Amino acid sequence: MAVAMAVDALIGWPPALFARIGHPVTWLGRLINLLDRSWNRDADAPSFRRVAGVAAAIMVIALAVAIGWAVQSALAPGWVRVGLVGVLAWPLVALRSLHDHVGAVANPLVSGDISAARLAVAQIVGRDPATLDGAGIARASIESLAENASDGIVAPVFWGALFGLPGILGYKAINTLDSMIGHRTKRHEAFGWAAARIDDLANLVPARLTGLLFALLAPNRSRAWSCMLRDAYRHRSPNAGWPESAMAGALEVRLSGPRIYHGHVADEPWLNEGARDPAAADILAGLKLYRRAMMLLAGVFVALALL
Repeated sequence: MAVAMAVDALIGWPPALFARIGHPVTWLGRLINLLDRSWNRDADAPSFRRVAGVAAAIMVIALAVAIGWAVQSALAPGWVRVGLVGVLAWPLVALRSLHDHVGAVANPLVSGDISAARLAVAQIVGRDPATLDGAGIARASIESLAENASDGIVAPVFWGALFGLPGILGYKAINTLDSMIGHRTKRHEAFGWAAARIDDLANLVPARLTGLLFALLAPNRSRAWSCMLRDAYRHRSPNAGWPESAMAGALEVRLSGPRIYHGHVADEPWLNEGARDPAAADILAGLKLYRRAMMLLAGVFVALALL
């Protein structure tokens, strides 16, 4: 997993490669979309659609795990296998992509270009960017950085460190299922029920580990730690509140709070309520903390491998 993180940090997933073959997550997405269109029928009863969603989730996860197991089993043990598994796991780690997308918000916001910052933040969050001022843009990007550090890097490499390719592929299947069908909408309330619950379970430890990394490396560790322990459970998600509240305490800003999705106000509670609103400089500070946290995680993997 340290090899996967290092390769991704160096080159990411090149656009030319994406244009030619796509990405493993898009391959999973095609299968999930096919099952959603075929098995999630409006005419069926909600109970039947829930059962169909359970079956779809099990099928996608089992297939991903089986592919990972078959490939890993075919490799001879030793350091060569370590390197090969790391390279094969590299596309499943979004370390550089997350950094670049959040940085793309910070750069125009620093220069005062609100329009460009809104366009950039729309690539990483679902809220209406037209309603966001400078503080709202900074808040949205910092929240995305904290949450996706868990979902996009820590969680996949955590499961990869435990189980290798089957672990990281299985997790990416779970996370992709949740992102595509795990929504509380009329169409996916029943069909995506299993996907959402499995994703919550798979992120239980990684989300708390991500919060711990942020708190350990924060300029004011006690503030980040106390904010995480106090506010993590206030978040609507059972997991996202941990890295987000740790980041809020580390940067000494308030995050979450009310926001607008598709014209509707979501009245979310504040994390680190009473602190100041974030600004462009806080996105840069958050990125610095993110880099340090990911370096520490990779260093822990290297130490464990050598031991």
